[in-house]
Amino acid sequence: MSDKKTHWKRLVNPDYIGAYALNPGEDLTVTIKQVVRELVTQTGGKKEECTVAHLVGQKPLILNATNSKTIAKLFGPYIEDWAGQSITLYASMTNFGKEMVECLRIRSVVPDRVIVKQPLSPERFANALAKVNAGQFSRDKLLNDYALTEEQVTAISEPPTEAAQ
Repeated sequence: MSDKKTHWKRLVNPDYIGAYALNPGEDLTVTIKQVVRELVTQTGGKKEECTVAHLVGQKPLILNATNSKTIAKLFGPYIEDWAGQSITLYASMTNFGKEMVECLRIRSVVPDRVIVKQPLSPERFANALAKVNAGQFSRDKLLNDYALTEEQVTAISEPPTEAAQ
């Protein structure tokens, strides 16, 4: 039997990342794509304008004052400077009214640089594959440096056809 458990909120699939996304004791290092103000629909349908950090490869994170201040201490007060920066999330507890509730917090140290592999569009992949088949680019470098789809990995693993040579 696996020790991993599923938090019930993972099954609801909300639009934003929360403490439930982490297993107990687990940290998650993410890269900020951009930070914007946007209208967020809360539980119960209430709409509120919030500051939201869009993350690479993850659901967006609604930034409360505590987390915004932590990021500002790490990278400065300007949200434009936060894009491309990596932060580490962890689950914690906080007072909300008269209850203690789960929350996501940001560690107050800059994590080791996270390398985010970029996907390749079909056109760019076709170009890269042609260069690999012509001996102008390394198959291993392509596999290691880019986030390829399963179809792209299959295509690069197959020997080139006569027409491609």
